[in-house]
Amino acid sequence: MSEHLDLTPHRLRTVLGHFASGLTVITAATGRGPAGFTCQSFSSLSLDPALVTFSPARTSSTWPLLRAAGSFTVNILPAEHQHLATQFARSGADKFAGVGHSPSPLGNPVLDQALAWVDCELYREYDGGDHTIVVAAVRALSARSDAEPLLFFRGGYYAGVHSSAGLLESVA
Repeated sequence: MSEHLDLTPHRLRTVLGHFASGLTVITAATGRGPAGFTCQSFSSLSLDPALVTFSPARTSSTWPLLRAAGSFTVNILPAEHQHLATQFARSGADKFAGVGHSPSPLGNPVLDQALAWVDCELYREYDGGDHTIVVAAVRALSARSDAEPLLFFRGGYYAGVHSSAGLLESVA
């Protein structure tokens, strides 16, 4: 098989990993307490109406909790908080252990020192193969300008574009 026609999950992950993305932790106040997960598929979708999108895996045990809550906050991570990306990617752990946060206008956890946060309500969901495509209506948001973003590129964490730190840690 030609390398160009190799569409295995491993090859897809390798090639599509060349697209740098920011890292977020999506959180909600649920009946079981605060819940959240790491997500790198977050994107702005529409300015009018104000909509964003992200795609949790269908195997996610956290997304159903956030869906049931009906609202959630997208916490955009700064470069100095790569540990949060790792912590919120773990299954079965107390993801909020040692993590400071305060309530958003909708009552969801805003992580202390988030680079930016976007408070949302669930708008629509669509089938996306092994993921769910979530569209969310923006209800409140804020950002700070004194930090650089945490990026994910070719299986590793990278400091923001203006930082000289470069590769922070490979997670592949």
